[in-house]
Amino acid sequence: MKRVRYGRLPAGPDRCGRSRSWPARLGRAARAGGLGCPAARSGPVALVAGCVLLAGCGVPGTGPEGAGDPARGARPATATAGYVRAYFVAPNGPWPVARPAAAGAGPQQALEALLAGPSSDERARGLVTALPPGPHRVRATADRPGQVDAYLPWLVAELPHAAVNQLVCTAAAAPGIPGGRRSADVVVRLHESGLPGEPWQVMCDDTGVAAPLGAPPPAPDTPSPRR
Repeated sequence: MKRVRYGRLPAGPDRCGRSRSWPARLGRAARAGGLGCPAARSGPVALVAGCVLLAGCGVPGTGPEGAGDPARGARPATATAGYVRAYFVAPNGPWPVARPAAAGAGPQQALEALLAGPSSDERARGLVTALPPGPHRVRATADRPGQVDAYLPWLVAELPHAAVNQLVCTAAAAPGIPGGRRSADVVVRLHESGLPGEPWQVMCDDTGVAAPLGAPPPAPDTPSPRR
């Protein structure tokens, strides 16, 4: 099983009953102790007509459908002309899917495709989204080489880990980012709703997992002594 690159944390669940594999730094509000336990949310997104400029699509809360062969594993994604890639959640981890896009598409259009959710065929094969249900707006800009600024309507601490992976990796794999860098070398700056100051800088690795910029690599597994 892939280990998330957030460094070591105390063993066992936290006070919310969640795994401690996610970093304690989940946004400035979380560091200040002002957030309670976020509610678990999952489900595919239903496409709402008229999603333009900003990704303002609704997300109904339903689970994966047990039909067809499930998607397996994660695949690296790179920007391709004429397409954007949206990261969804498969039974075995993150999974990018291609969506047709007009010329000049960039991170904004990629995030709109993400909030539109998996298709019915993709849901039948086990793809879902971890983003919160309901209509939301996400705005993205890419004005500097190798960098995307994403303005979220949520606090990072309110999101499941898989949802952060989806947002960061979808933005990083989008076309139209200056500098021509591969998606794993793009820095995504997450601006959290209502929090002034510096955004949280995150990157997406080739397996679709997000980690804070500069996070140390995971410690190697130590084999158990033989008896």
